[in-house]
Amino acid sequence: MTKIWNLKDQGDSNEVKHLSAALNVDMTIARLLVQRGIKTFEEAKAFFRPKLSDLHDPFLMKDMDKAVERLERAIETDERVLIYGDYDVDGTTSVAMMYMFLKSKFTNIEYYIPDRYSEGYGISNQSIEYAQEKKITLVIALDCGIKAADKIEKAAELGIDFIVCDHHNPDDEIPDAVAVLDPKRKDCSYPYKDLSGCGVGFKLLQAYSIKHHLPEDQLNDLLDLVVVSIASDIVPVTGENRVLAHFGLKKLNTDPSLGLKTIIKYSGMLGMEHSISDIVFKIGPRLNASGRIEHGKKSVKILVVEDEEEATRLGEEINSYNEIRKTLDRDITQEALNMITEDPESSGQCTTVLYNRDWHKGVVGIVASRLTESFYRPTVIMTESNGMATGSARSVKDFDLYEAIGKCSDLLESYGGHMYAAGMTMKIENIPAFKRRFEKIVHESITDKQLVHTIDVDCKVQLSDLTPKFVRILKQFEPFGPHNMRPVFVTENVFDYGTSRLVGKNEEHIKLDLIEANSSSSVYAGIAFSQAENFEVVKQGLPFDVCYSVMENEFRGKTSIQLYLRDIQRL
Repeated sequence: MTKIWNLKDQGDSNEVKHLSAALNVDMTIARLLVQRGIKTFEEAKAFFRPKLSDLHDPFLMKDMDKAVERLERAIETDERVLIYGDYDVDGTTSVAMMYMFLKSKFTNIEYYIPDRYSEGYGISNQSIEYAQEKKITLVIALDCGIKAADKIEKAAELGIDFIVCDHHNPDDEIPDAVAVLDPKRKDCSYPYKDLSGCGVGFKLLQAYSIKHHLPEDQLNDLLDLVVVSIASDIVPVTGENRVLAHFGLKKLNTDPSLGLKTIIKYSGMLGMEHSISDIVFKIGPRLNASGRIEHGKKSVKILVVEDEEEATRLGEEINSYNEIRKTLDRDITQEALNMITEDPESSGQCTTVLYNRDWHKGVVGIVASRLTESFYRPTVIMTESNGMATGSARSVKDFDLYEAIGKCSDLLESYGGHMYAAGMTMKIENIPAFKRRFEKIVHESITDKQLVHTIDVDCKVQLSDLTPKFVRILKQFEPFGPHNMRPVFVTENVFDYGTSRLVGKNEEHIKLDLIEANSSSSVYAGIAFSQAENFEVVKQGLPFDVCYSVMENEFRGKTSIQLYLRDIQRL
């Protein structure tokens, strides 16, 4: 697949020079900081040395005082309280965090995760009925609730109060709950808007702790759950999230909860240093798998477990769900790829819309993401559920998928989402009409550039710039994530040292040894995953350009620099 290398704005040269001098770092490091909005010594200090004292006052959040007062009253009168959360990682970590903090303060506390298939996302009617049956008088909703005005109104009529802790964009109508904590409320002046759902719940616990002068350790012990939510929900790793992620990773790497330690063991990462990327690709999928294959409540169970024998049993169970998820993912992706390659019209289209009644609903979103990556065009993958076609959609950079789907709303029973990801339900007989309409809308509005995979490049460097000091400072840019991605560099005019080779079970990867055009004194190791098609470019004996990130590779106790190649292009 052809890729475009997009060199980012290199920043104001005077600001870069000033910061380089102030920090005594080279111009490339200073440029990377300026690109991230860091232009002064103090801003750099806060970036490189996060402190928990940098966290904002939680009482700055709209309704926080009301939420704390309602929580206090529930504790004082020993009410029956339900902790409610979505079935994804953000929801289950939120519920586990809240439950673990409050369980010593309530005698009648329990948690509830809706079933992905019978209840769907958010506050369900079944959950309200359950709360009424169990004589629940307070529900703390986490990572959901901001759009559940009708459900919360129904609950209030039954004598059930709600505290909502959400981070999604609200509708014009804010639910009439006892308290609605959401920094994205238009009437909320909280300084940081991009918390995860678990992060909003953490702020409630922080506010309660401050008011009751509780030891900081009691709250900070839960930060490993918060960082798992931040990584898995793909929220920006900036500002307050960066502080929470920094200290959350410290906790995860030194003293994780029993449940997370068990998941880490089944991920094959015991004894390793974990990053945001490890959470995204190893820990998060396992927590998500139970909700996809069985029930999200299993994820909460392992996150709050205190008995090692029970932790092992749950770990094995969740790992088995993940293996099933991977098998379904692989098989359905291959079936979808075959459908595309066997369709003669597919190659000329701007979209992919596929339906198979037998595909598993829990993995269609993953498959949509994989196909979007493979063909780089807006993609919708659907299956049958309860007699309807239901599915997930994924977009490409800068194309508003949600708007395009909205123009097909008359063909849909329901839909929701945002610019890059959406879900929808429609009558099965409407699929052909939806497919035609969606293709027409995208064809008329998408640009040729949007249909080509773009790699954003931070700056151009020489391989010789990658000194131990440079890499050491680069490591301090962690934790990486949205709005603070691992820097991407381009180096031009490099050569194969002569030892580059194809590796992997099917020789699908390239193991590279590179030298610069004007120097043969240093050899730089690199790996290019799934880029075997570029091997001819590497071995032809002519110079080529590489686009890459710098990683540390640990092998047999030794750490070395490795280039993680995003793309290779001939001159």
